[in-house]
Amino acid sequence: MDFEEKVIGSEKIYDGAIINVEKQTVKLPDGQTSFREIVHHSGAVGILALTRDNKIILEKQWRAPAKKVTVEIPAGKVDGRDANFHDTVIRELNEEIRYVPKTIKELYGFYSSVGFSDEFMKLYLAEDLEPVKHQLPRDKGEFLEVFEKTMPEALQMIADGDIQDAKTITAIQYWQLMQK
Repeated sequence: MDFEEKVIGSEKIYDGAIINVEKQTVKLPDGQTSFREIVHHSGAVGILALTRDNKIILEKQWRAPAKKVTVEIPAGKVDGRDANFHDTVIRELNEEIRYVPKTIKELYGFYSSVGFSDEFMKLYLAEDLEPVKHQLPRDKGEFLEVFEKTMPEALQMIADGDIQDAKTITAIQYWQLMQK
């Protein structure tokens, strides 16, 4: 069966700093028409940053969509300051946790919420961390608490519901698999 939908019309709904929203009119495989609201995003990285003593670096911050403080791995969107995803990893680690990695490994990529957004995130492993010599400014309005956890502590935070962020759970589960 051919699942592809053909876009037969599109209307910009919103043009923002982080996202753009488009309403599409699509022709379905059976010939009928429907509408799709698509959130366009430039792409993002998530970073499993591990200390030399094998602890994960996490951060707490307020997230308006969730209306609460969340616990997450360092992450951020690819933007005009970056030539590619790798550059974003270096910049975000500097801005958020004030480290530069000697070792960076791309793990895999995934769509964060494929039902309404084209955001594609790449997950990286960063190791051999050194404190940065020159700190980049944090994003305006970004307030973080940075801390470290062992694997059992991080897994318990998932079990207790203290970590509910998908990229962070994915990173911790990858870390757990690495150890086996």
